[in-house]
Amino acid sequence: MKSRTRARSIALQVLYETDIASSHLPGDVLRLRLEESPLAEDLAEFARQIIFGVLPLTQDLDQLISKYAPEWPLDQIAAIDRNILRIAFWEFAVYRETPVKVAINEAVELAKQFGSDSAPRFINGVLGALADREHEINQIIQNRIAQENKLES
Repeated sequence: MKSRTRARSIALQVLYETDIASSHLPGDVLRLRLEESPLAEDLAEFARQIIFGVLPLTQDLDQLISKYAPEWPLDQIAAIDRNILRIAFWEFAVYRETPVKVAINEAVELAKQFGSDSAPRFINGVLGALADREHEINQIIQNRIAQENKLES
């Protein structure tokens, strides 16, 4: 497994665990995962960026996934697939340092490793629909982040 894929894999495990067991704190779960599967510092930081980039935007990401891919209701999506979608969506719509095709390919690889037999095709389809609206979605997310920053100041 490629090194950044391993970092995404650890981020996925942390997001999945905190999604299904809300009493588990992401920092604690990440520390345990890194003890089990150590990463170079830059890769551990990348995993941290994913986790703590996705978590505060989970509701926004979910709303946008629901809006732009309505044929796949989030409450009917397996928790592992939902978190794979969140990671990839965050990478190309918020983080914006990962090219869309790379984010989609990495998500499909995670789906092959952690999801059901139909998960890779499903993940590819949903992310393809979202990627078609990448710029529009990025603008919505940036506006929401700016609104939240105004409320905090």
